Amino acid sequence: MGESKGYIAITDPNWYRHLSGRPRLDEVNFWQPHGGHAFRALSPGAPFFFKLRGPQKSIAGFGFFQRWESMTACYAWDCFGDANGAPTFEAMLDRLARLRKEATPPTGGFQIGCIMIAAPVFFVPDEWVRPPADWAKSGIQQGKTYDLSCGEGNRILRECMDRATGGLHYWNIDADPRLVADNFARYGAAVEVRPRLGQGLFSLAVRDAYQGACAVTGEHSLPALEAAHILPYGQGGEHRVDNGLLLRSDLHRLYDRGYVTVTPDYVFRVSDRLRDEFHNGRSYYGLDRAKITVPDRELWRPKREFLEWHEKRLFRG
Repeated sequence: MGESKGYIAITDPNWYRHLSGRPRLDEVNFWQPHGGHAFRALSPGAPFFFKLRGPQKSIAGFGFFQRWESMTACYAWDCFGDANGAPTFEAMLDRLARLRKEATPPTGGFQIGCIMIAAPVFFVPDEWVRPPADWAKSGIQQGKTYDLSCGEGNRILRECMDRATGGLHYWNIDADPRLVADNFARYGAAVEVRPRLGQGLFSLAVRDAYQGACAVTGEHSLPALEAAHILPYGQGGEHRVDNGLLLRSDLHRLYDRGYVTVTPDYVFRVSDRLRDEFHNGRSYYGLDRAKITVPDRELWRPKREFLEWHEKRLFRG
């Protein structure tokens, strides 16, 4: 059972405005302009509320905290794209430059703090929740922790849950939303909530499971690595670690197109079609029949039935 604790975060209205206009959000990155201060206020799965900065001051949505990490702005964009709350990478850099009060390199190769939120729900203005009555008029720079079992914390939790289940909101949780809301109203944050991973959190989870190394080559250069789905997302595959492989980006493309595969025995195979169709592929055939590296935890290892599906359905063997 978790703690009955949530966090109310002061939120940029522009960040909210962009994200509230996007349909079917699985996750968002609530970034901090500097990466030096780790967010330790919550445990994974605890509610995280978006309280607008400025004249509005209302709570305009919420989600569930998953993890914090310091990473480069460019990597945050690679993972989350416009779920960073900006329409383009350049727009994100522009906001960061204003908040950091310094010019930022156009490559985005500087550290920012990333508070990653799963299953976000954003409310339209008519649904905004009244801010806490005991919120101090000054002195709160980033946000404040609240007890969700009583007082204003409990009121805000209940009202947010009511709005999330009462409208037409998409809510990316692996359970009946009304049951989750009822349990939260009864037990507070002690209820375990399991949001489904989105693409960004999936990529990071796969990276961690493979200790940042390509499963085939051992390559550690982060910009060259990508999390591949074994059973494609568009064909019913889920964002879960046992449906993922950390691959060098060129191998990922070949994997998605069926020119390479991994057998249920964790052996990397290269199709003859690569040579036949493109009269090349010399550098890849040296990897053929190599045993891949799999995560230490058995729970994270590629599921054999997914590997079998890819080998039989996609591989051009």
